[in-house]
Amino acid sequence: MCLTEVGRQFRDDLQPVYTGLHDSLERARLAARGITSQLRVSTMPFNLPDLHPYWKAFRVRNPQCELQIRLETFNDVFGRLRSGATDVLVVWLPVEEPDLTVGPTFCTDSRVLGVPANHRFTQWDSVPLELLAEFPHATALDLPDYWEDSYLPFHTPRGRTIERIKPADNSDELVSLISMGEIIHTFPSHVTRYWGMSHIRWLPVPEMGTLTFALVWRTEAENDLIRALADTVRDLGVLHF
Repeated sequence: MCLTEVGRQFRDDLQPVYTGLHDSLERARLAARGITSQLRVSTMPFNLPDLHPYWKAFRVRNPQCELQIRLETFNDVFGRLRSGATDVLVVWLPVEEPDLTVGPTFCTDSRVLGVPANHRFTQWDSVPLELLAEFPHATALDLPDYWEDSYLPFHTPRGRTIERIKPADNSDELVSLISMGEIIHTFPSHVTRYWGMSHIRWLPVPEMGTLTFALVWRTEAENDLIRALADTVRDLGVLHF
């Protein structure tokens, strides 16, 4: 069903009212629990138990704040941060966006390649970066080139193109594409603890080095809660997977 022009205008007129009512109900819900503020954190790494001490420490230091942790999608990775849908993003570096602040380093992780269990690479203990050009990989929409290249180079050391043929918005889609033999793809190594599947093998790619994840937020939206989370991460130190 499609809205008429009058219907679209009516919807647009009501949207601010709906948003205001929703926000009022949310504030009332939090106030009833003694919560006076909220901090929304979106993460690219999985929320493994290793990360929980950071969240726990923040909650102990800021009992009046509701801390929400959600997994971020790949498409337009900075879009939700810029729109105000989330307050802090845990994402790999570099982040070279003039409107965003890069905070403390949160964690570091080495790299692995996900391949189907029957893939010819499984005969080796690790995979040279050069060979990643022999099979297609995935990509996502609206990613800065420099940021995508830092995760998976567009070219091998010898200049061969590492082709991206399939779009994927999240890790589950990537795993599905790998399991069907449509792509191979690189991951942070901590996924091997999150996913243990007989139809996928995880192989180190030593030449890719490590990923460094940091807290990132909109500069103009920085507030006491964001600074409190940054202080907590600094105090507890960098996690090395």
